[in-house]
Amino acid sequence: MITALYADNNGEIFDAPGYQAAARLGAGLLALKPEDLIRLPEGAELMFLPGRDSLYLAGSTFKQMKGCKAVAAMLPVGYTRTLLPAYARQQGAPQLPLFGYTAAALYHDEIYVAAVKTADNEKWHPYRYNTPGLKKRVAQVRRELPGNRLVEHLANCSLVWHCCTAQNLFYRRWEAGIPVSPACNAHCLGCISLQPSECCPAPQSRILFSPTPAEIAAVGQYHLAHAPAAIISFGQGCEGEPSLAAESIAAAIQSIRSATTRGQININTNAGYTSGIKAIVDAGLDSMRVSIISALPVTYQAYYQAGYSLDHVRQSIAYAKRRGVYVALNMLLFPGLNDRPEEEAAWLDFLGETGVDMIQLRNLNFDPDTFLASMPAGGLPGGVRNFLGNITKTYPAIRLGSFTERI
Repeated sequence: MITALYADNNGEIFDAPGYQAAARLGAGLLALKPEDLIRLPEGAELMFLPGRDSLYLAGSTFKQMKGCKAVAAMLPVGYTRTLLPAYARQQGAPQLPLFGYTAAALYHDEIYVAAVKTADNEKWHPYRYNTPGLKKRVAQVRRELPGNRLVEHLANCSLVWHCCTAQNLFYRRWEAGIPVSPACNAHCLGCISLQPSECCPAPQSRILFSPTPAEIAAVGQYHLAHAPAAIISFGQGCEGEPSLAAESIAAAIQSIRSATTRGQININTNAGYTSGIKAIVDAGLDSMRVSIISALPVTYQAYYQAGYSLDHVRQSIAYAKRRGVYVALNMLLFPGLNDRPEEEAAWLDFLGETGVDMIQLRNLNFDPDTFLASMPAGGLPGGVRNFLGNITKTYPAIRLGSFTERI
């Protein structure tokens, strides 16, 4: 038997012998099966869900473990969840914080989760970050780039918010983030840097200033000159939409490339501001990762609440591809949404039309009930594994992964 988990009022987690574990796909409940599960990955965390009782399956009936809090896992990057935790929401339960809640259970006396591994996360494993020497590394870069407001902002992101791409600047390695834009042209439900006061708090604060081209170029040149497998990325979790700062980014890229041809320049973007994307591409962009939750306009708009349309996103991708930019999609994945039949059909059409090079899979961090209530109704989902398998079968050249790749 795959055994259900629960937590007591102190947050201590237990298994419930004899209670068959359940899970959730969209709004539907199902029994967890061995083929759904992998061992709890290193770096994953278990948590309990306040105001939500655990559910289990008795025969063909899903029953509530009253007074026993539901348990979920939060996965490390490189793992994509396939099922949500099953729970009964109590009246007055708070909205859950912005995490990617994953079904978890006890199987063969170990914790297992409903997920698939989609990338090797060696560079992004937690043990590589927040090391004892980080503060000294931050101090060193502050000395070498004195008075640069971006360095100060990224130091705060590293030491307070523990952002990995911010820390990579100070570790002098791999992909380093360069936030540029306090403004945005969308109001995403799951924005991690700005949430309305009545919602759950954002897990980090947004940049409050617009860095100058000189400040951007100084940080970019510094990282590309020193780091192995160097990438600089515009469009971080602590900012709005980077293409709104296209003039500054384009000028900075030209300055960086006049100094060095080393490394890769990337942008993470919603790609809705096509004029800005064109300017950045023309300045010498190497790769672009486009955030997208759906290829259906009604679903897309329900999540992004944007001042642009999905057609603008298509136009931006088409222009970047024509100019030789490597284009990846940052697919926000929610079990029970992307794998609906009408969503999958739209995805397959979109992928064929745009010819993107890669799909980077991201677990959507949001309260499942609040999220589904905000989305349009749809058909019965076919499962995340089937959805991803159909993409690979239809477009074998499109790479599935989790991280910005060196090109």
